[in-house]
Amino acid sequence: MAKVTFFPGKKTVEISEGTTLLETAIAAGIQLESTCGGRGTCGKCKVQVEPGKLDSHKDYGNKFLSESEKEEGWVLACKVQVQEDLTVQVKDQQKDAHRRKTGLDQSIDVEVNPSVEKHFLQLSRPTVADQTPDWDRLVAALPNQATLFNRRIAVNLPNVFRDANFQVTATVAGDSLLAVEGGDTTQRSYGLAIDIGTTTTVVYLMDLNSGKAVDSDAVTNPQRVFGADVLSRITYASKGPEQLKQLQTLVIEGLNKIIEGLCKNNQIRREEIYQAVVVGNTTMSHLFLGIDPTCLGPAPFIPVFRQSVQVEALELGLNILETGHVVVVPNVAGYVGADTVAVMIAAKVDQLPGYTLAVDIGTNGEIILAGGKRILTCSTAAGPAFEGAEIKYGMRAADGAIERVKITDDVELAVIGNTKPIGICGSGLIDAIAQMAEAGVIYESGRIVNVPEDLAKLPPKIQERIRQGEGGFEFVIAWGKDSGSGEDVVLTQKDIRELQLAKGAILAGIKILMKEMGIGLEHLDRVLLAGAFGNYISKESALQIGLLPDVPVEQIKAIGNAAGNGAKMVLLSKEERKKAVALAGLSEHLELSTRSDFQDEFIDALAFER
Repeated sequence: MAKVTFFPGKKTVEISEGTTLLETAIAAGIQLESTCGGRGTCGKCKVQVEPGKLDSHKDYGNKFLSESEKEEGWVLACKVQVQEDLTVQVKDQQKDAHRRKTGLDQSIDVEVNPSVEKHFLQLSRPTVADQTPDWDRLVAALPNQATLFNRRIAVNLPNVFRDANFQVTATVAGDSLLAVEGGDTTQRSYGLAIDIGTTTTVVYLMDLNSGKAVDSDAVTNPQRVFGADVLSRITYASKGPEQLKQLQTLVIEGLNKIIEGLCKNNQIRREEIYQAVVVGNTTMSHLFLGIDPTCLGPAPFIPVFRQSVQVEALELGLNILETGHVVVVPNVAGYVGADTVAVMIAAKVDQLPGYTLAVDIGTNGEIILAGGKRILTCSTAAGPAFEGAEIKYGMRAADGAIERVKITDDVELAVIGNTKPIGICGSGLIDAIAQMAEAGVIYESGRIVNVPEDLAKLPPKIQERIRQGEGGFEFVIAWGKDSGSGEDVVLTQKDIRELQLAKGAILAGIKILMKEMGIGLEHLDRVLLAGAFGNYISKESALQIGLLPDVPVEQIKAIGNAAGNGAKMVLLSKEERKKAVALAGLSEHLELSTRSDFQDEFIDALAFER
């Protein structure tokens, strides 16, 4: 056994020799960046090990490290196997910035009618003449007398009744009794709307009486240490029950930390949170419930369940009222999940006139095309490029991330936090490549210009930014003298290729849905961009690189975290909960891997042309 101590914070963990530093960090609760899931291909999990502890002749991810970093003891955590006690320094993790907008200011169009109801009851006291059991006395006073018996509530019912002089508040949901509280507590009724994204998890604390959001918070999905994409997590979960439980525990603990903070900040007891509605892609829904997602990985991509699921909070370890209901919204298919159904709910795609295209751009690109009394869906393996993963200097939308790029005679940048750049996030990546295409820095094929006669057409300062790198030509976005790390921030030919593959997959999926629906561009009435990422990308840049179909820019509208808003609506309305089930059942899913025409559309969609 060996002891590893992580700084800052001085967290010490004892592990078996041969365990990687990345695995050790996970055991210690340290959230390192590891978008490749520990395969050593992303170069994100950099840590600094005390001098003299490692073999200087071994490769600890050298291609991702500068000479100065290697001299100072920086290594990739996934490349180091612990053999003795170590002290490890972790880089300060940049907190996600405004991209994790919590959406309290986003109004939702819903009539408040939650399934959770509170009833203040003034019960008669038992007498020799009236020996009705406490439980029966309670049920008889409720509007719905079919309330199921709940042992955990019955345990304390005698004390609750008599301490409150038989004036109590009963909380019910359908035919389930959730709680019995002394006195009139009808004015305090709360629920959670939870959006478990592959990258970010968002929780909204909702007042079930008013329908308003009280507060919200978000964290990076703790499962991200096992990979930025769902396939990495499916692969890890498939190793056995212990690994599956580890993934479930990570997300539950992350949620509980948020819940603790929301309760503390708003003077709410967790027992006053009676219901949670959860959305996420199909893999996230499985992992949240601790259900094996292994068969989602290979074709034919079969989930264990598709329907809406309801369990008690205690069963999952979610820190709300133990008897509270946790409702997982239904999925459509293996790669079109509850979050997509929630987008349908929030955008009301079944009610809009004409044809509506809705795209949730993320690690997976979920696409909805609604119109003509049909709802078509598909999912494309866009990869994590839009989240900054698998990009050499890619990062999440945190302080120091380049979020806007403009190329004129030179490069102009907008950086989150108004600080020096240290990397580039998804919106900056799209902006940069769109500007590079428009300025002639890259060809339509995506190849960086390097032919002398073509270079000569570029402004001198732009020419200076094109150079030969280790893996081919690269373009310097920010010079080291202007960056926060002292390193040049570059876009490599591989980075451009990653974005090409991602945007090509999404556009190809859109074209397949339109073909199946039998419509052309002229029939599209609106394009809705869902997700926080959709709020921040430039519509013009998205059109420039061919991420979206070539429609007038005014037809494109960002609708924010529609998945989160849909979860709120399902939480606040019994009717919307029923509609979620109906929409999931009505949706026609197209499995792109079985379409002979998908590959042709994909190849056509790779070019940077409108």
